[in-house]
Amino acid sequence: MSHATITPKSASSLHGARLPKWYAAAVAAGSIALGLGISTVAGLHSSIQWALIAALLFIFGSYALSAVVEGKRQAKDRTATSLVWVSFIIAVIPLASLIWETVKKGVKVLDGFFLTHSMGVVADQEPGGGIYHAILGTLEQVGIATLISVPLGILTAIYLVEYGRGKLAQAVTYFVDVMTGIPSIVAGLFILSLWIIMLDMGYSGFAGSLALCILMIPIVVRSTEEMLKLVPNELREASLALGIPKWRTILKVVLPTSIGGIVNGVMLAIARITGETAPVLLLVWGTATINANPFDGPQASLPMYIYLQYNNGSEPAYDRAWAAALTLIAFIMILNLAARGIARWKAPKTGR
Repeated sequence: MSHATITPKSASSLHGARLPKWYAAAVAAGSIALGLGISTVAGLHSSIQWALIAALLFIFGSYALSAVVEGKRQAKDRTATSLVWVSFIIAVIPLASLIWETVKKGVKVLDGFFLTHSMGVVADQEPGGGIYHAILGTLEQVGIATLISVPLGILTAIYLVEYGRGKLAQAVTYFVDVMTGIPSIVAGLFILSLWIIMLDMGYSGFAGSLALCILMIPIVVRSTEEMLKLVPNELREASLALGIPKWRTILKVVLPTSIGGIVNGVMLAIARITGETAPVLLLVWGTATINANPFDGPQASLPMYIYLQYNNGSEPAYDRAWAAALTLIAFIMILNLAARGIARWKAPKTGR
C-alpha cells in the first residue's frame, strides 16, 4: 500500500501570493513623492496639506496593491495596519515638534547660572536672571500636594475595592468621577473662598498645594482602583485561607502586586498638577525673590514664571520662558523615569 507524499512544489501551491516585506516602505516613499507632486501642481504651500494627501495615498495605495496581489481579505488587514501607522505618526509629529521647538529655543539661556539664580535683581526686560526661586516653589508646592493626596487617594481606592459596599461606596465613586473633570480654576476659586477669604490665612504656596490636591486626589483614586481590580482574587483567597488578616493581605499581597501600576498612576497625577497655572495665579501669586517658606507669603513656581515671562513681551523674557519650559519638561521626564525604576524595583519577582 503506497502512501501519497506532498512535494515541496505542491506544498508551496497551498499558499497564496504575498507582497514582499519592503512593500510598505516603497508605498510610503511613493505616496510622499506623489503627495509632493500633487501639492506642487495644485499650488499648496502648507506642509500639513501635502502630508495629509500623502497619508491618504498611502492608505488607499496599500489597499489597492494588496487587493490585486493578495486578495481583499488580506487587503483589509493591511489597510487596518496602515491606519494604525498613520494615526501613530499624526500623534507623534506634534509632540516631536513641540519638544524640538522647546529644546531649540530653551537652550539659549539654560545653564548653571540660570538654574541657580533668581530674578531678584534683574528687570524682566534685561538679560540674565534665573529660575531657582521658581524651581524651589514648584518642588515645595507639588511635594506638599503629593504628601497629602497620595495617602488619601490610595486609602480611598483600597476602601472602594476591598471594603466598599452599598450607597456610601457608590456616593464616593460618583464624587470621584465628578472631581476628575473639575477645571483647575474651579479648584483654585474654592480654596480662595475657603482658605483665604473665610479663614483669612493669606496667600502662600500651601494654599496652592491645597488646590492641587483637589486635582490630584481623583486621579490617584481612579488609577489605584483600576490597578487593585487587576489583582487576581485567587491571591487574596490564598492569603485569607492561611489565616492572615485582611488588612495584612492587602498590605503584603495586594499592594505589592499592583505597586507598578499605582506608582505610574501617582506619577501621572504629579505630571497633571505640575504644569497648572490657574491655582497658582489665584492663590500663590508670584515673586521675583526666593521664598523657601511655603506657608508664608507669595511664592514663585515654574508655570507662573513661564506665564509672567512670556507675558512680558521682551526678547530676554521670551528666552527665559522657553528655558523654564524646557526645565519643566525635563523635570517631568525625570519623575517618570524614577517612577519606572521604582515600579520595576518594587514589582513582584517572577520566574523560578
